[in-house]
Amino acid sequence: MSITAIDPKTALIVVDLQKGVTILPNVVPPLSQTVASAVMLVEAFRRHDLPIVFVNVAGVAPGRNEQPYQAMSMPDDWMELLPELNRQPHDHLVTKRTWGAFTGTDLETHLRARGVTQVVLAGVSTSIGVESTARQAHELGFNVTLAIDAMSELSAEAHENSLSRIFPRLGETGTAQAICEALDRRDA
Repeated sequence: MSITAIDPKTALIVVDLQKGVTILPNVVPPLSQTVASAVMLVEAFRRHDLPIVFVNVAGVAPGRNEQPYQAMSMPDDWMELLPELNRQPHDHLVTKRTWGAFTGTDLETHLRARGVTQVVLAGVSTSIGVESTARQAHELGFNVTLAIDAMSELSAEAHENSLSRIFPRLGETGTAQAICEALDRRDA
């Protein structure tokens, strides 16, 4: 489904575009495209004076699984957001330890306090951080829009599965450019 509306109180949520996550190999589509599209969205949300939430990840949820987290040697600044995102003091930062940005954080409270009814999602990884956050937002009753060219994944198959099978059931999808144009039309 393409974008039909941008609510008056819409927030941008940028998931895990941080130094430690973006050093991972074999990103589909190329991370440079994802970052450029995310930056386009950040700039548009700033122009329209809409809330921006940056999410970073600081660990993993406890529990057993068949594909345990493989700890890599990470640089000291691995949790820092990419500088291209130009985080400002009034932007909200959520640090998560699970796949989704709502679990165990103040994200829902922050959005509700600002009257937010819709979220636009971008970031990495398409099938993990972005998809989990989109599922949670949908379950909490937010209108969800997914910026399909502002997200990347380690696996092309997982990326395509999220785009074609999961996201259309959680909300509306569109490019960063289409979302920016919808913002501009809304405020014209």
